[in-house]
Amino acid sequence: MSTPEYDPSIPDGGDTTQLDVNAPFVGFEFHSVYIAACTFIVYLILPGIGLLYSGLTRRKSAMTFLFQAFLVLAVTTFQWMFWGYSLTYSRDGGPYIGTLKNFGLIDALAAPSPGSAVLPEILFCLYQLLFGSCTVMILVGGAFERGGILASLIFAFVWETIVYCPLARWTWSSHGWLYNLPSIDFAGGGPVHIASGCGALAYAVVLGKRKGYPDASLKRPHNTTLVFLGTVLIWTGWLGFNGGSTLNASVRSYMAVMNTNIAGSTGILGWVLVDMIRNKGKFSMVGACEGAIAGLVGITPCAGCVTVWLGALIGFLTGIVCSACKNLNEWIRVDEGMDVFKLHGVGGMVGSFLTGIFADQYISALDGGTLIPGAINGEGVQVGKQLAEICAISAYSFGVTWVILMVMKYIPFLGLRANEDAEMVGLDRSFFVDEQIGDYSMLEGISSSPLIGVSKTSSSEVQPAETETKTA
Repeated sequence: MSTPEYDPSIPDGGDTTQLDVNAPFVGFEFHSVYIAACTFIVYLILPGIGLLYSGLTRRKSAMTFLFQAFLVLAVTTFQWMFWGYSLTYSRDGGPYIGTLKNFGLIDALAAPSPGSAVLPEILFCLYQLLFGSCTVMILVGGAFERGGILASLIFAFVWETIVYCPLARWTWSSHGWLYNLPSIDFAGGGPVHIASGCGALAYAVVLGKRKGYPDASLKRPHNTTLVFLGTVLIWTGWLGFNGGSTLNASVRSYMAVMNTNIAGSTGILGWVLVDMIRNKGKFSMVGACEGAIAGLVGITPCAGCVTVWLGALIGFLTGIVCSACKNLNEWIRVDEGMDVFKLHGVGGMVGSFLTGIFADQYISALDGGTLIPGAINGEGVQVGKQLAEICAISAYSFGVTWVILMVMKYIPFLGLRANEDAEMVGLDRSFFVDEQIGDYSMLEGISSSPLIGVSKTSSSEVQPAETETKTA
């Protein structure tokens, strides 16, 4: 059975009123069904990140991240439709950025996609959309408890255009310079994790420290249950994120799903081991969740390229390294309270580096023909190519993100950072209409003063009532 072929004379797949554009995919439908299922699962990552971030922040700013999970998806979807897809995956263009050939998704319909000939282009476009959305949502954590919401949405559109699209082009487009180097990046160790981690670090640097930092109360999650639920949704979505990155239904796809689950599990073990040593035998629920994410990050660039035992080792080592960086913010003197750089930036670098060592062409060939050798196959130079990817993406993401934010910082009335009063009373009370996380009675009687927890009733007014009660 011959694979569908792209015909430049009919870039959209053909006139649907004159021919059946589904005909070229007959016999290959199972690939589309599989990728569509992975796409639906990946959607869970966005609310998962919203719940995770909401649980990690203090209660007074918790709803902000739930809101941003929806709005970031909306903004990045529009950006992808507008020109993001074209800048990343247009069939013409250079090794650094595409053209506007598919502006407004022109011709992105029923032709074999540029990523996989067995997928219609519109399905490929939808699946790749979510990679950009998840990346931006991860990065927004760098504005932890002090970033303006409107500014973050404008930033999301600009950042995906200027940073994510070029990086994805470099890495996954057949024209990309990292793709042709080649560096190995199965599902986003560079464009997703390293880029979001370094971007979040730049976000935190430009915004500056939170008021009261480094007080211990600023580091205490308000709801561990939300952290757990968010991690579960992220883990589930990640199975589709990595499992669909073969862009076909093959044994390699199932291997990627298996490795993803294994690495998430061993990431927990590595993090908890360090926690037990650090805390003299005591555990941390939040630590276990962070360990799972560290393991998932570490396996992302090589989920479809390593054996299960090496996948387990990668997750375990990434969990240990990220947990050992517990005091990273203090070391670099930056208030990046959501630990995006530690988990995604450092974790992505560890995973990408280990990919160069452990990538095995015996595993990559499970899709029927892809050969991706690493150092264990005698290709030691691959480690150097992975380091080139790490350095290029880290520098580009941090540097360009910093420039974007510095420009936005001096735009009048944009509000890149919330004002001091909004930060003190909480972003939820400042930006939303009579909505909050939890029971409304918890805020009854609280003054609009930035001094949270101070009753409107003065101490002199309370004393007589207290005296009467004692007398009674």
